[in-house]
Amino acid sequence: MALLRMQALALMLAALGGCGRSPAPLPPAAPPAPAAGELAALPAANLKSLCPADGDSHFSARVRGAMDLDLEWKAGQINCDGGMRPSGSGLRAALAGPAATGGKTRSLRFIFGINLKDAATGPAVALPTNLTVIVEGEGLLFATRGEDRCASRILSRQALHEAGLQRLQVRGYCTGPADAASGNQQLLVSTFEFTTVVHGEGT
Repeated sequence: MALLRMQALALMLAALGGCGRSPAPLPPAAPPAPAAGELAALPAANLKSLCPADGDSHFSARVRGAMDLDLEWKAGQINCDGGMRPSGSGLRAALAGPAATGGKTRSLRFIFGINLKDAATGPAVALPTNLTVIVEGEGLLFATRGEDRCASRILSRQALHEAGLQRLQVRGYCTGPADAASGNQQLLVSTFEFTTVVHGEGT
């Protein structure tokens, strides 16, 4: 299955303009995402957001599977955090916001672990990405548990006037689903795009 996913990623990248590009092996899979019982150790989404309410932050995603959603969050709806890995080899971006599903409004948090080493050579960019989706307050967690199902492209990174912060624009997709920490449910985030603010140093 991993080989098929890698081939699918390579085909999608070629369609985005990577003509003549030869895919390279993806890095080793990231460590497993935290289990549902470990959610208490994760920062709550109601902590102070790095994204200003009057800024240009946004998040859009197409989600299918256990929840069918077409998300479009604007500044003022988004709680965001994140930063560089201590080693400088990647970064984490976390974005939380509302979603109307199952007859109620839930708070969803998407955590993108982006490896800054490209997965292949050539003009197109494919940064292997690990994705975790948390349904806040319900003990539900979905994770790709590796970097071979999703890929990202960083469109821009800008240092902000406030020391240590960066404005980040990212676009990406997943060709494989995120699996539930317990049970057999899955979520496929087929496309995503966001503008967010992260710490410029290791967190």
